[in-house]
Amino acid sequence: MANFIHPDFALEGKTAKKLYHDYAEKLPIVDFHCHLSPKLVANNHKFESLGQIWLEGDHYKWRAMRTNGIDEKYCTGDVSFRDKFQKWAETVPYTIGNPLYHWTHLELARYFNIYEVLSPANAGKIYDQATEMLQQDEFSTQNILKTMNVEVVGTTDDPIDSLEYHKSLKGFSVKIRPTFRPDNLLKTENGQFFLDYIKKLESVSGKSIKTLHDLIEVVDQRHAFFDSMGCRASDHGLDRIYYTKNFRVESEKAFTRLLAGETLSDEETESYRTFIMYELCKMNHKRGWVQQFHLGAMRNNNTRMFQKLGADVGFDSIGNSQDAIKISRFLDLLDSEDKLTKTILYNLNPADNEMFVTMLGNFQDGRTPGKVQYGAGWWFLDQKTGMEKHLKDLSALGLLARFVGMVTDSRSFLSYPRHEYFRRILCNHLGNEVDKGMIPNDQELLKTVIQDISYNNSMKYFGF
Repeated sequence: MANFIHPDFALEGKTAKKLYHDYAEKLPIVDFHCHLSPKLVANNHKFESLGQIWLEGDHYKWRAMRTNGIDEKYCTGDVSFRDKFQKWAETVPYTIGNPLYHWTHLELARYFNIYEVLSPANAGKIYDQATEMLQQDEFSTQNILKTMNVEVVGTTDDPIDSLEYHKSLKGFSVKIRPTFRPDNLLKTENGQFFLDYIKKLESVSGKSIKTLHDLIEVVDQRHAFFDSMGCRASDHGLDRIYYTKNFRVESEKAFTRLLAGETLSDEETESYRTFIMYELCKMNHKRGWVQQFHLGAMRNNNTRMFQKLGADVGFDSIGNSQDAIKISRFLDLLDSEDKLTKTILYNLNPADNEMFVTMLGNFQDGRTPGKVQYGAGWWFLDQKTGMEKHLKDLSALGLLARFVGMVTDSRSFLSYPRHEYFRRILCNHLGNEVDKGMIPNDQELLKTVIQDISYNNSMKYFGF
C-alpha cells in the first residue's frame, strides 16, 4: 500500500502537481503571524518528548480528544506525556475529515520521516522513535526553524514585554520579529485585571497613568520601543470592530470610571474601545506598520472549565456575523484622516466571507497593491474546505494574486507543514481551474501568482 502522505498528496491533476513541485514546494516560509515562544527560540530549547512538543498547549488536539470521550486529565492534567500521547493516538482514527488528521501525518513525515498512519497499535513505537530523535541537536528550536526553511517568524507580544529574547536573536539567521498585541488594553470586563495591567504599564514605562492622555502617551512609548526592535506589525484579536460616533467625548469619562474600579455600561465600553483602537491605528500608521485584525472568535464559552483551567484551552467557537456598518465606519474614519495603514482583516465566520472581501475593496488607495488584505483562513477555517472557499471568494470578488498568503497562527514548532498544506491546496485550486479552461495554461503567469502568494507578496508587504 502506498504511503498516505506521498509526493502528490492533495494534488488531484497533472497541472496541480506541476505547479506545486515546480513553483511552490521549495520556497522559504514567511510565518508573519504565530504564537511561538521567543524564549524557547533564544534558548535553543530541545523538547523532552513527542508528547511535550506535540500536545502541550495544543487546544486543537484537546478539543478533539474531549469530543472522543477522553478524560480531561489526558488533555490538561498532570499525567505523563506518554499516556497523553496514547490517548491522542486513540483519537486520531476518529479525526478522519478533520485537518488534524492531515496535520498529524504531515508532521510525522516532515519532521521524523515517519510515514505510518498513527493508531493505538503503533503509538508506543512512534512515540519512542520520535522522542529519541528529539534529543538530537538538529531538533533544537533554532534548528527546527532552519530545517523547515523558515525565513521570518512574527511572534505575538504584549506591549509590556521587554523583548529581551528578540534582542538576543538579532544575529540568528531566521528573522524573529515581534508583533505588538495590545488586547489587554481593551479587557475592561474584569476591573481588577484592568487595574493590574495599568500598573504593569506604569512600571515598564516609568510613568504615572492618571488620564486617558497619559495612557496613550505610555502606549505610544511602548509602540516606539517595539519599532526600534524591528517590529513591523500589530495584531488585534477582537470579537468585532468597535465604533460609536461620539467616542472622543465619552471615552475620557469611561477611563476615569475604570481607574475608580467602576463597571462600564455597554455604551461606555463601546466608546472607550473605539477610542483606544483609533489611537492604536494612528500609531500603526505613523510608524508604517501593518495592522492585523483577527475578528469573530467567541471565547471561553464554558464557564465551568474557564474557572477551572483559564483561557485558551479549547472552549472557543465561531461568533456571530460581524457588523458591516461598524467595520465600514471605523475604516472610513481612518481613511478620511489619511491614517489608514496597511491592514489585514481575518474573518472567522464563513458567512461573512463575501462581505469582508467587498469591504476591503472600499479602502484601497490606488498606490499600494493589496493595501487592505483579506487574511488567510484562520482557526476554525484553517482547513481544506475553509481555505478553498477563501481562495474562491477572494478570486471572485478581489485580487487573489495580491494575497499575502498563509500563517501558522500556532504555538507549536511542529506546525510548519501547514504552509505546505496551504500551498498544495492553492496549487490544486489553480491547477483544477486551468484543467477546466477557466485560467490559461500560461506557466509564467501561474509561476508568478503562486510564488507571490506563497512568498514574495508577504516579504514586500511587511518590508522584511
